[in-house]
Amino acid sequence: MTSALIPETVRKLLASQPIELPIFHPVALKLQRMLSDFDFTVDEVAMVANEDAALASQMLKMANSPMYMGRTKVATIKEVVIRLGAQQVINIAIAASQASAHASTHPVLNRYMKTLWQHSHGCALGSRWLTQNCGMRGAVDESYLAALLHDVGKLYLLKAVERLVSAGVIKSLFDDELVMEIFEAMHVEQGVRLVQHWNFPAMYCDVIKAHHSEEWDTINKMLAIVRFVNMACHRAGLGLKHDPTLDLIGSEEADILDIGELQILELLALLDETRDAEI
Repeated sequence: MTSALIPETVRKLLASQPIELPIFHPVALKLQRMLSDFDFTVDEVAMVANEDAALASQMLKMANSPMYMGRTKVATIKEVVIRLGAQQVINIAIAASQASAHASTHPVLNRYMKTLWQHSHGCALGSRWLTQNCGMRGAVDESYLAALLHDVGKLYLLKAVERLVSAGVIKSLFDDELVMEIFEAMHVEQGVRLVQHWNFPAMYCDVIKAHHSEEWDTINKMLAIVRFVNMACHRAGLGLKHDPTLDLIGSEEADILDIGELQILELLALLDETRDAEI
């Protein structure tokens, strides 16, 4: 199937949906802007994070999960900021809001969203781990967020479909092949549109633009990490695609990052752990 087979009316309807669809929580975006402006204190980050009690509660739950804090427990958002740093707190805020956003009252759409979240969250945790293991500890938080957002265009499209179905504009768009084709044709452009609209740094746009491209900037190590972990998720069946035959060790990304078989096995084991992680 080619993208030309997607009904043009559907393409136009999806692409024209408002950018304000519930993809990012306002508090998470406010925190991201604070970090981008380099204008914040620990108390200010904690105060903003606590503006929404439900989000703050979800952030604490996530921060205290084994995938994040480990055995060290925290009781307040301020403690999280002090122990993990502002960037990690903002990452957790965005992840917590994204976890909540990947839900729908429509059962078929909800299945897509939950599976998409499983992939995005696993890719984020895997990218954080691989960045640490590739000697790039200074870029751990950025790699995590880049991976978390790499498929945000797919969430946007699902939210757009949900809105159009609720309004009765379209009746059904739940054929798996058609949904995957819409993703393939539109999720990159819509993901870039989203993060540019919300003024995320250019490095995240770069990852979204090129995480599937055949021609890509091989000097960009963060992009290489997200691309590699994305492939590892597909091999592990973590998400909407499953290809157990994917040759990870023979990939260009593995060569660029100097990844060996042992690291791949460890990464796949980590991804398997994230599959059932409680958020």
